[in-house]
Amino acid sequence: MKANSDIENYNTPSEDGRAWVEIDLDALAYNASTIQAYLPQGCELMSIVKTDAYGHGVEKCAARLRREGFKVFAVSTVNEGVRLRENGLDGEILVLGYTHAKDARFLNEHSLSQLVVDGAHAKSLDDTGYELRVHIGIDTGMHRLGIEPCKFSEIERVYACKNLIVEGVATHLSSADSRDEDDVAFTNKQIESYISVVDKLRERGYNTGKLHAQASYGIFNYPGFTCDYARAGIALYGAMSDVRDRLDMPSLRPVLSLRAIIAQVRTIGAMESVSYGRIYTTDKPIKLATVSIGYADGVPRQMSGNGGVCLVGGRRVPIVGRVCMDMLMLDVSGVENVGAEDVVTLIGKDGNEEIRCEDFAAVSGTITNDILCRLGSRLPRVYIDLVNAD
Repeated sequence: MKANSDIENYNTPSEDGRAWVEIDLDALAYNASTIQAYLPQGCELMSIVKTDAYGHGVEKCAARLRREGFKVFAVSTVNEGVRLRENGLDGEILVLGYTHAKDARFLNEHSLSQLVVDGAHAKSLDDTGYELRVHIGIDTGMHRLGIEPCKFSEIERVYACKNLIVEGVATHLSSADSRDEDDVAFTNKQIESYISVVDKLRERGYNTGKLHAQASYGIFNYPGFTCDYARAGIALYGAMSDVRDRLDMPSLRPVLSLRAIIAQVRTIGAMESVSYGRIYTTDKPIKLATVSIGYADGVPRQMSGNGGVCLVGGRRVPIVGRVCMDMLMLDVSGVENVGAEDVVTLIGKDGNEEIRCEDFAAVSGTITNDILCRLGSRLPRVYIDLVNAD
């Protein structure tokens, strides 16, 4: 049988033929500008584009932010920093995660800054002989990375390293997302501890460089705490970690939508089970749609039986049965004229309805950061960039 001429014209499989992610770069630019306007005078936005820009695609996102005038970025790994440089990104790029000394030359060759996690890390980098720009991590209570304030001599030893140029001092606030009284007190104690270290360094004549401590929640919940940089991560992408946290935040625009195609629609009778494990059985005949997306794409299996919904034809419809590796099923009985190749929205807008990433994450028993970062690499990214459209 002769193929359809339109199909013959494709050189690669279509991006929207199964499932895909839509990225609104105009919304990203809006969010960055909104956050920058929220920051105290003298504080500059550091765009966190780690983990492939939280699943949004690091090259496109960083390039659009740079075109908007933002010039300070942070990544998790040296590989991510090299990737950005090779794609032409200039400006400051700080590696927030651990970099082994054997990769120090890549920091040097690509002009990347590195967060020093402790004295031993500093020494191992210094011993390579490469001149490296570093920020010192101070552990004020997160107990993940950094040097504790009580080990001040260890902080001083970083300054003594002949090949390391200290350009910043940083910490991380572990509970800035919480309004609980104890957590607020703990965060204020972290801030006080950090300021105390900075003051002591300056008193002893050390150049502390750029100061930064606040991530997304620190920016909004502690606006009076002024540093040189503010590290916006999840908020940059128009989401907060938890659905409850949207209430008191600035109006940010979701950047990402997740969509897929219906592969088949059929009617099944009463007392029929759907998907693996027979956890769902119909109590009456339903119209069942099979959607071409699953947990291999990053849709959590935990959505099975927990009230997960999608949008079809501008209406909310329930996920039924277990989410499979490559597919999931919907009860579309209430949607008229639904059929194969219709678009299903898992995150995003359809008509007057919207499923926010926070809602999607809540049903899955996790946070938005987890959802966005797990969206599979086999999902094509389709970019909306109206400002820079040809």
